[in-house]
Amino acid sequence: MSGRGPSDRALIWGIATTQLIGWGTLYVPFPLLVAPMEAELGWSRVLLNAALTCGLLASGVAAVPVGRWLDRHGARGMMSLGAVAAALLLLAWSLVHDPAVFIGIWVLLGIAQAACLWNPAMAVVVALARDPTRSITAITFITGLTGTVFLPLTEALIAAMGWRGALQALAAMQIGAAALTFAMLRGAPKPEASRQAGAAVPLARRMRDAAFLGLALCFAAHAFIGVGLAAHLIPLLRERGWPEATVLLLAAAHGPAQVAARALLYAAGRRVTMRSVGVFATLLLPVAMLALATGPASLALTILFVGAFAVADGLLTIVRAAGTAEILGREGYGAITGALSAVAVLPRTVAPLVIALVWEGAGGYGPVPWILAAVGAASAAGFLLAARRAPVTSG
Repeated sequence: MSGRGPSDRALIWGIATTQLIGWGTLYVPFPLLVAPMEAELGWSRVLLNAALTCGLLASGVAAVPVGRWLDRHGARGMMSLGAVAAALLLLAWSLVHDPAVFIGIWVLLGIAQAACLWNPAMAVVVALARDPTRSITAITFITGLTGTVFLPLTEALIAAMGWRGALQALAAMQIGAAALTFAMLRGAPKPEASRQAGAAVPLARRMRDAAFLGLALCFAAHAFIGVGLAAHLIPLLRERGWPEATVLLLAAAHGPAQVAARALLYAAGRRVTMRSVGVFATLLLPVAMLALATGPASLALTILFVGAFAVADGLLTIVRAAGTAEILGREGYGAITGALSAVAVLPRTVAPLVIALVWEGAGGYGPVPWILAAVGAASAAGFLLAARRAPVTSG
C-alpha cells in the first residue's frame, strides 16, 4: 500500500463511533418499533419480521461482491455511500404506509448495511491497523455498548415523537456517521498489495477447506442465535411477566457484560490465541441457551443467560474478525469474510421469521430457547473443527 492512512487511535475511534451509530440506528431499534407499528398499521408480527428477513437476505447476498470490491478498491467510497443510503432509507421507513414498500425498503437497507457495517469495517482495520487484533478488541469496547445506549434512547424517542419521529431522529444520526466515515478514510491508501495477495489463493479453493467450512458453520449458527434474539429478546422477556423496567434492564445489560469480557481479553493480550478464545466462547453459547430454557420463571437463571450469552457474543464478535485472519490468513480478507457472511445468509435471514412462526404455532416462546441451545452446540462443533485445521496458504 502507498501512504499511511489514519493512525490506529484515529481508526479505533472512527470505526467504533460509526459502527455504534450504524448498529444502533439500523438493528437495535427494530424490536421496540414492532409494537407501535402493529398498533398503528395493523400489520402482523410475522409480516414485520419477514421484512427484516428480506433485509438480512439482501445483506448476505451482497457480502461477497462488497468484499471483493474492498480488496480491490478500498473502503472509503463504498462505506460512505452505504451509510448515506442507510440514513435515507430510515427516513423512507418513517413515511411508510404500504407493506410492499416496507419490504422493499428493508431489501435496500440490507444492501446498505453490507456496504457500511461490520464486515467492511473490519476489513479496513485488518488492512490499515498496525496491530489489527488489539484495534478490533478496542473497537468492540465501544460497540459493545450499542444496546445500552440505543435501547433507552430509542424508547425515549418513541415516547416523545412516536415511532415515525424516532426513525427520523435516527436517520439524522446516521447521516453524521456517514460524514465521519468519509472524513476518517480520506487519504487511506489503495489496497494494491491486498489485491495481489487475495489473488494468490482462489476464493473457491478456500471455501472447500475444512477450516473455512468449520468457521462457516460456527458463524452461521451464532448469527441465527444473535439475529433471532435481537428481534425477539424483548418480547420473549415480556412474556415472562416481569415489569417493563426489568425487561429493558436485562436487555441493556448485554452491552456492559460484553465490554467486561472484552476487557479481560484485552488485558490477556498475546497470552491467548483467537483459537482458544473461540473454543471458550462457542462452548458458552449452549450453556447460556440452556439457562434461558430451564428457568422461565427464574430471574437468577435469566441473569445467568444474559451474562453467559453476552460474554460469548462479545468474544465471538472479535473471533469472527481477528480469528478468521488467524485461522485462514489475511490474504483476500474482504472476500473471505464476505463469503463467510454469504454462507450465513440463510440462518441469518430465517431466524427472526422462524422464531416468530414458532411463537405463533406454540402460543408463546416456550420452545425457542431449546432450539437455540441445539444451534449453539452446532456453533461449538464448527469452531472446534476449524481450530484444529491449518489455514490455506499460498504458494
